[in-house]
Amino acid sequence: MDSDSIVIRCPKCGTKNRVPAAKLDLNPVCGKCRSRLSEALQSSHRPLAVTDRSFEADVLGYSLPVLLDCWAPWCGPCRTIAPILEALAREYAGKIRIAKLNVDENPMTSSRFGIRSIPTLLLFRSGQVVDQMVGALPKAELEARIRPFLP
Repeated sequence: MDSDSIVIRCPKCGTKNRVPAAKLDLNPVCGKCRSRLSEALQSSHRPLAVTDRSFEADVLGYSLPVLLDCWAPWCGPCRTIAPILEALAREYAGKIRIAKLNVDENPMTSSRFGIRSIPTLLLFRSGQVVDQMVGALPKAELEARIRPFLP
């Protein structure tokens, strides 16, 4: 697949559509049912909630890099970093997926990756962990760590 495109699943029919990154602003439509993909695009501008059940498809099977935030609602530093991750999701939409995994509700995935401290951020590319960050890092540092892996 072209590294300058993103795969968007149609919210109406479920068809996967490959859209060039340069044309994301042109309100793309589904190739099968012709529905607008704007709803799916808007959801890519926010962190995606991931579960043990959806992890394989949402993180490992995703065509772009994924920054996975392993967090818990009771964690102060996790709440501190949340607005930073929301800003990154908006600013880098179409280049990286920002995802969140609640470690209390999803023990299998957090155990699989040895998450012992939160927040822990895992950066995936082609289904492999390419970087791991622990703690509430500043936005500039997060950007510096993810930038080399962006398309």
